[in-house]
Amino acid sequence: MSTTAIPDRFTTLPHAAALNATVVALEEHGFSVEVVGDLDAARQAVLARIPAGSSVMTNTSVTLDQAGIADAINDGAGRWESARNAMFALDFATQAQQMKAIGGQPDYALGSVHAITADGTLVIASASGSQLASYAWGAANVIFVAGAQKLVPTLAAAHERIYTHSLPLEDARAQAAYGQHSQVGKILEIHQELPGRIHVVLIRQQAGY
Repeated sequence: MSTTAIPDRFTTLPHAAALNATVVALEEHGFSVEVVGDLDAARQAVLARIPAGSSVMTNTSVTLDQAGIADAINDGAGRWESARNAMFALDFATQAQQMKAIGGQPDYALGSVHAITADGTLVIASASGSQLASYAWGAANVIFVAGAQKLVPTLAAAHERIYTHSLPLEDARAQAAYGQHSQVGKILEIHQELPGRIHVVLIRQQAGY
């Protein structure tokens, strides 16, 4: 796969007015929103929301890794039950359904999004779709952490951002990590949610891609 030039508009941070308007739109669609200044503050905000003893799935996310959230959950300290550790302790060849149940129905599913539209829609792309079931329905609670550069004006711009910006970067990461190319296999759009289930932590700085 050839690397596509990254448009500046998909990496530029929004003006304060655009950020504030997007927060309002998200809240109107049932999402709770918290705006923080940097990755450290994002980690603190996420961990503060998760009760001790909860089962937590950290879905693959550059943002979660950058913020140290994935390590905090999965390091074995015992404050939370790592669904990722439990899932990958099983054998996919013989226990795939058990793995899906563990990863798809935790108390808390953590991850990021690839775009947030100005009218309050969350857009997430995935090669396999492994994390999407928990985001859409399976997890009791969902927390998304996203850099403010992911704000886009429209759903069409969100899809363009996925294909021209996120996919080339994820493809490079997948080749380095797994020795294989990535793809956009499935896209989840969350337009509306019952209040209290999905929380969005928006970082004023760039985070992830």
